[in-house]
Amino acid sequence: MNADISAAARSRRADRRRAVVGPLLLKVLALGTVVGTAFALTPSLVGQERWLFLAAIWVIAGVLVATYATGRGLPAKYLVPGGLLLTLFVVYPIVMTGQLSATNFGDGTRTSKDETVARIIASSVQQTPDAPRYNLAIATSGTPQNGPYAFFLVDPGSGSVFLGTPEGLEQLDPGDVTIVDDFVTEPPTGFTLLTPSEVNAAGPELAEFAVPTDRGAIRQLGISQAFEGRTTLEYDEARDTIIDTETGTEFTPQQVGDREYYQSESGQRISDQSWLAYVGFDNYLRVFGDDRIRNDFLRIFVWTVLFATLSVGSTFLLGFALAVALNDRRLRGQKIYRAILVLPYAIPGFISLLIWASFFNRDFGLINQVTGLDVNWFGDPTLAKGAVLLVNLWMGFPYMFLVCTGALQAIPEELKEAAELDGAGGFTRLRLITLPLLLVGVAPLLVASFAFNFNNFNAIALLTQGGPFSPDNPTAGGTDILISYTIRLAFGAGGAQIGFASAISVLLFILTGVIAALQFRATKSLEEVH
Repeated sequence: MNADISAAARSRRADRRRAVVGPLLLKVLALGTVVGTAFALTPSLVGQERWLFLAAIWVIAGVLVATYATGRGLPAKYLVPGGLLLTLFVVYPIVMTGQLSATNFGDGTRTSKDETVARIIASSVQQTPDAPRYNLAIATSGTPQNGPYAFFLVDPGSGSVFLGTPEGLEQLDPGDVTIVDDFVTEPPTGFTLLTPSEVNAAGPELAEFAVPTDRGAIRQLGISQAFEGRTTLEYDEARDTIIDTETGTEFTPQQVGDREYYQSESGQRISDQSWLAYVGFDNYLRVFGDDRIRNDFLRIFVWTVLFATLSVGSTFLLGFALAVALNDRRLRGQKIYRAILVLPYAIPGFISLLIWASFFNRDFGLINQVTGLDVNWFGDPTLAKGAVLLVNLWMGFPYMFLVCTGALQAIPEELKEAAELDGAGGFTRLRLITLPLLLVGVAPLLVASFAFNFNNFNAIALLTQGGPFSPDNPTAGGTDILISYTIRLAFGAGGAQIGFASAISVLLFILTGVIAALQFRATKSLEEVH
């Protein structure tokens, strides 16, 4: 008997050990992955001098290790994941958007002034018959798509090895790299060689890359060769002037809109490249200072509010009516009817919008063919707005139907029976009991639905593309809402204006937040009903 007891005790101890060892191994593996990832990213971030990101990664790793490596701080084990996700996916994007809104960041202004000057100088490098040539291996200390890039050069005559960066040329010890057939095949730690396909993909960026030297600059010549050419431009840092050594023309920075370009006194621009600069509140002033943008913005804002309000109101009323009708226990086949009504919600919105766009086509659309009409739905602003609201109603009412169905089933039947005993009719019970109690739970969802429709880009972009447009104003369409109008302004034919787009995004964020706050405040009165 004692032997049986001992065997049972050993079995329980073994079970307890297995119960402890499994989670412990999982915890060690997870924390090891976090720390290992931080170590793996460190060389790349150091090479790019991204000190803020480096500090953030190690702070996150430290917080996770300190929280989960010990048995203390139980509340933190639940708060830390949510806090990190909130910071990474909500707070950080908002801060970065606000930061970008104070700059002129966009196409042609993605680099610093020093990098822009270096590119302008490098673009003037010319190859001479006696220009030295090198065997080239292109590497990056960041990503193959965005760099930063570096040249590993081997002089085929002397076997000397050089590292070329935008800062200049540096001779390396041959023992620091691996060389095969006069080509660098393994760079030092922190660099990764680009494959031929990656070199081709990065062609536009590499075309502007040059390594400054005493005699000019070294530029790429094909995938595996480089040459040292002579530049025709010089930069006078003291006077902030670029000089054409062949003609003697001087180019100085001149302000053009929110950008600066190097131009001569006669207005000749040496390059279309500008640089990233802080512009303060200029992007916001542009929204309200430009007459066309301001007038279009106000008109589109009114339609955006109407679009969101009518979309929420119509989908809620239809969904509520169907939910009430199908909530009667005497009705047979409730599950079948509910499944049919939810079908529009089950179809991806992207597909639904494209199909509806074809339905409204004037020449071969289903609506005109079935009704016998010849209506240009997307050619008239009023008809186009009606079409957008109709499609949004079809796509949105199943969601409201599901929400209202759940809320109706949560209302106690005793209240309805008591009202019926007091002589209240069906409509009276619906108006005075069912609807107020339902709104207690549904009102916050209505506010969220309003915020969603306020920025419902897909409904406009995939159905009408914001049109119709008038010939005198091809920027603002008849069905544009603020988000679609913003994207067209910021990413239109003039190139990406990310700084300006960020400023409008901040304004949209503030507008949506204020409207939602007012709506939430108005819904507080429903708490008295509950």
